[in-house]
Amino acid sequence: MASRPILFPILGDQLTRDLASLRGRTKDDTVILMMEVWDEATYVKHHKQKIVLIFSAMRHFAAELRDAGWTVDYVELTDPDNAGSFTGEVARAIERHDPRAVHVVEAGEWRVQQAIEEWADKFDCAVEILPDDRFVCSIGEFREWAEDRDTLRMEFFYREMRRKTGLLMDDGKPTGGEWNFDAENRKPPKEGLEAPQRPLFEPDDITQECIDLVEETFGDHFGSLVSFHWPVTRDQAEEAADAFFAERIECFGPYQDAMVHGQDDMFHSMLSTSINLGLLDPLELCERAQQAYKDGKAPLNSVEGFIRQLIGWREYVRGFYWLHMPHLQRANALNAQRGLPEFFWTGETEMRCLADCVRSTHENAHAHHIQRLMVLGNFCLIAGISPREVQDWYLVVYADAYEWVELPNVAAMILYADGGKLASKPYAASGNYINTMSNYCADCTYSPSKKTGEGACPFNPLYWHFMHRHRDMLESNHRIGRIYSNWDRMGPEKQSAYLETAEKFLVSLQPADKNWVHATDRS
Repeated sequence: MASRPILFPILGDQLTRDLASLRGRTKDDTVILMMEVWDEATYVKHHKQKIVLIFSAMRHFAAELRDAGWTVDYVELTDPDNAGSFTGEVARAIERHDPRAVHVVEAGEWRVQQAIEEWADKFDCAVEILPDDRFVCSIGEFREWAEDRDTLRMEFFYREMRRKTGLLMDDGKPTGGEWNFDAENRKPPKEGLEAPQRPLFEPDDITQECIDLVEETFGDHFGSLVSFHWPVTRDQAEEAADAFFAERIECFGPYQDAMVHGQDDMFHSMLSTSINLGLLDPLELCERAQQAYKDGKAPLNSVEGFIRQLIGWREYVRGFYWLHMPHLQRANALNAQRGLPEFFWTGETEMRCLADCVRSTHENAHAHHIQRLMVLGNFCLIAGISPREVQDWYLVVYADAYEWVELPNVAAMILYADGGKLASKPYAASGNYINTMSNYCADCTYSPSKKTGEGACPFNPLYWHFMHRHRDMLESNHRIGRIYSNWDRMGPEKQSAYLETAEKFLVSLQPADKNWVHATDRS
């Protein structure tokens, strides 16, 4: 390189070929820096599959860039001089390459962005932070949309994104005459329902090196690596997307809320890991879904539901995250203080629904959205589990969990810890919901039809215990206030039976060992 280059740090969730910082760049004065750092691998003790996925995807992406003629400075975790942090590694790279400037795309997580914003003061070269334009809605646009609104509701934001993108729009009106077909997407699983197998990608040499590294270095982290089959390159991610659009999108809509014991993927796309890494463009996926509808290969309710998850919910929670950080991390409007139960890590519980969701989470670093919201999350909500402990758990255990998407979903959607800024009501439910939407209850020790006493499904008394203890806050909520009329009609004896059964169960919960979450000592 004849002149001083520009240094381009690329973070582990920025594995996109046309990333804003690289777009239009010439290769002869560009050095791309990629870093595996201890701080990111251990700020919580991430699931083993999550670390393998990110490291393997990074290494494959670096190889692709080199093959395309880019200069890539790649720092592996085991480099004896590895500084352990993004800031430390950028500092070392500046010493090596003497760049005239550092250009970096804004981080997805608040704590990383705070560190990046200090670089201009720390380093003796210009630092330019570029917006992440892989999203339909910028952080600034979301702030403008949210300004002066008393409540923020995803449905209205989603409609704006439909108008902006033109997806499923006909002459300014929603295709099919409705914005949202969610009412058609709540079918319970019928007997014998079975989804096609998603593509499973066998580890190549690079991935196997990462598996070996993680087993050796992070052996005490949660999770199994036996069934690691995630896509780690764009080509593999495209193959996974092809399979979804060819084989599963038709039934995705109707059965997106359904749960079947032992069927971990159902009809879900299983593309969230690839999207959040940057291997797939969510807008391109939405356009493919729309085309599938136009070609008569997928029903409108499935396509609309898929598009809503990406340009609706995903975009919305990102904007919400940046609007409410950092205090969203500490939100606890319901004053929930109970420790996370040990069975969230071991799966050792007689509640069949929870045991199966934890098993899938341990084996696959994945559970689908209804398992996360209405089984695992619902339990944490009605049992009064500490938001911080629940947030840490979700961040640890899921391969697609980055704080910008995990924290709003957990703190605000699942736990109502923000007091209703994001969700219009707490998503609390009794065992009847799980019984309706799954086959979990058939062979469970507990009975969803038994409301109190020995053998009663714990979700039943816990639901009423939750509603009772938060009556002052929730009774005025127009979406759930009428529930208290049902409670009052029960009478003191029945109410006491619910409360006593719930309290007996809560006392039996064994708190988890905090070492499952806290970072490993690097020494």
